Amino acid sequence: MPASFHRLLTSTIRKPPKTLLSSLFPAVSSHPSSLNRRHFSVPPHPPRSPTSHFLQPRTRTPLETQFETWVQRLKPGFTPSDVEAALRVQPDADLALDIFRWTALQRGYKHTDTTYLAMIKRLISAKRYRHAETLIEEVIAGACPVSVPLYNTVIRFCCGRKFLFNRAFDVYKKMLKSDDCKPTLETFALLFNSLLRRFNRQTVCYVYLHSVRSLAKQMKALGIIPDTFVLNMIIKAYSKCLDVDGANRVFRKMGLYGCEPNAYTYVWIPNFARAWSPKPKNKIK
Repeated sequence: MPASFHRLLTSTIRKPPKTLLSSLFPAVSSHPSSLNRRHFSVPPHPPRSPTSHFLQPRTRTPLETQFETWVQRLKPGFTPSDVEAALRVQPDADLALDIFRWTALQRGYKHTDTTYLAMIKRLISAKRYRHAETLIEEVIAGACPVSVPLYNTVIRFCCGRKFLFNRAFDVYKKMLKSDDCKPTLETFALLFNSLLRRFNRQTVCYVYLHSVRSLAKQMKALGIIPDTFVLNMIIKAYSKCLDVDGANRVFRKMGLYGCEPNAYTYVWIPNFARAWSPKPKNKIK
């Protein structure tokens, strides 16, 4: 074998075969360490500081922004009158309730009957009845000093809610026991009206007529002079139960109280009169 052919054969055997990586990336295969030194088009991310996440401010919602704005308007050392004014001009009932709760947590401040009254009226007008019931329970539990306008507002709300009917009379009993918040003519008008709504069946009428009589006696004992509106409701209660004598007694007393009968009065007077009048017999021809 010639020497030149032997050298050619030896170099061919020792030379490693080209792999798929070397065929596709000849520059990388010829220099294995060049892969680490290769510069890519996308630069690496800079190292993040461990505290950078806490330094980013959270975006506030519009409601939170409005709340902070209204809170800033309340100067340090604000009074219940300042809170009442803020609640009355606040168009958003939910935001007003947040302000009401936030002020109650401040040191040296306590809600009064005026702030509770303003907040309850605001919730009722916005039909937030659940929240209004919560505040009413707080008032009944003694969370604030009471007043006649606050109690009458509570009774009005309870009389308008069917399942709070008994709660209205609980508030009325508290007014009877109170020294400064005795029931007024408005209180009795609300209770009479609430009772008359339940005069829907003849058997039930007699049950609630006892309550009407009791309220009328308590109103007289307190020295409250009824008006035509209240007396008409009492006449209607007797008329519903077909009590002629009771209705006539109330009708005769209208002049003693300085009240004149109106068209509504005479609507119910003929009703029980016709009910008790004998039916005409059929004439025999």
